[in-house]
Amino acid sequence: MRDYQKELENRIGFIRNKLAESGSKGIIFGNSGGKDSALVGILCKMACEDTVGIIMPCTSKINYGQDKADGNALAEQFGIDTRLVDLSSVKEEFLKQIADAADATDPAIANIAPRLRMLTLYTIGQSENRLVAGTGNRSEAYMGYFTKWGDGAYDFNPIGDLTVTEIYEFLDFLDAPESIRKKAPSAGLFEGQTDEGEMGVSYAAIDKYITTGEATEHDKAIIDRFHSRSEHKRHMPAVYGNEQE
Repeated sequence: MRDYQKELENRIGFIRNKLAESGSKGIIFGNSGGKDSALVGILCKMACEDTVGIIMPCTSKINYGQDKADGNALAEQFGIDTRLVDLSSVKEEFLKQIADAADATDPAIANIAPRLRMLTLYTIGQSENRLVAGTGNRSEAYMGYFTKWGDGAYDFNPIGDLTVTEIYEFLDFLDAPESIRKKAPSAGLFEGQTDEGEMGVSYAAIDKYITTGEATEHDKAIIDRFHSRSEHKRHMPAVYGNEQE
């Protein structure tokens, strides 16, 4: 297990360095009520007093219920300034406007929410001279389980090297709200959605595989498939000339 006291000190230093380099006055992050945003929020608040979390419900019922409650619990426990931006009507209007141009698929519709959320964070962040903190972890990155130009966009990420297993260990060390530490990981993309249910493999299996190379044949096949088809997400877009020798 990592030395989380040392990890805490190092990550606070990392965040403060990024702020100093950028000349920004504060930090903004999406306070989803989930494990990753909780850890990012705690670290950013410890590094920078002027940290604000934005709760952004977007049509999903869980966003208005447990997610919102957990986000508020985190904010209260750690003194994080919190605001609410309801994106539901924005998503609904967007779908109306695009209807004549294309028949949006279910996956494309599911990805609207994370992209609207990142648009919101950057709009507020730029207006208030804040850096946007990323909330993705190592396990999600390996699986490509994030939205390109949605939650995959940010100015810096203080937890991107941590597996989901380590995220939970860190949250235990910090005594984050128990409700956040106990609930099933979910991006809240649609009703009843959970990360593990959608992927068909547990984070425990993913973390074991990417740290030790060990997995059952069933789990390995799923993990390799997700990793292979999401390779484009882990690289900047190709630019003509940059790949020429």
